[in-house]
Amino acid sequence: MQDALPAFVLNSETLPRKPMSEAPTSPENCSARGEPQRQSLSDERLMLAFTQGSSEAFTELFHRYKQPVYGFFCRRVSDPASAEELTQETFFALLRAATRYEPRALFRTYLYAIAFKILRAHRRKTAFRAAFLGQRNSAADPAKRDATEASLCVRRAIEKLDSLDRETVMLREFEQLSYAEIADLLQLPLNTVRSRLFRARTALRELLDPSRANASKEAQKATPTSTPQSAPVLGAQKGFRL
Repeated sequence: MQDALPAFVLNSETLPRKPMSEAPTSPENCSARGEPQRQSLSDERLMLAFTQGSSEAFTELFHRYKQPVYGFFCRRVSDPASAEELTQETFFALLRAATRYEPRALFRTYLYAIAFKILRAHRRKTAFRAAFLGQRNSAADPAKRDATEASLCVRRAIEKLDSLDRETVMLREFEQLSYAEIADLLQLPLNTVRSRLFRARTALRELLDPSRANASKEAQKATPTSTPQSAPVLGAQKGFRL
């Protein structure tokens, strides 16, 4: 199956994009049911089509998810080159695991689970090199490469969170995964995901606007029975929603 697939690179737009159809390909249905039919298929059906030998199905999945997965790694590793390499590795791992795929969860959850495994392996390798080989990462921190000052402040604040809270809020705000998907990926109860997100967002508000957070605390002490109103600090930041 893998040998029949076209070679691909992260930033390439030259992958063959043949029409896909659930019916056998014929001259009549190629033009009528090509691109729209392929894009109407769900991720899960495309993955099942790939497990049955359709290289075009994998090509479509790659085009759908190459930038989201690349962004996932860019926010977690030291430099874009490493992020690109890990993205490639994720899709190759998807190729190797295709025969074991079962549509018991969303394809997106399945793909990010693979990305998480590769990220953990990368971190272990990086830690080993730093501890035993004396190699240090000289690249700038991912947050410091952000183009806007507002986003830079958000990224720096996120780095100060507890590691699990940080991962939870990043999966929610950047990857835009559902609570259920985050629970599956991090192997946490759904209520734990909710509580960690609440705690992380509260901590971020305090980090991004300490004066307003302190004023809110003072107001709560003065009126303990009143319902506190959270300041929409993060909602104003570009690319970050609450």
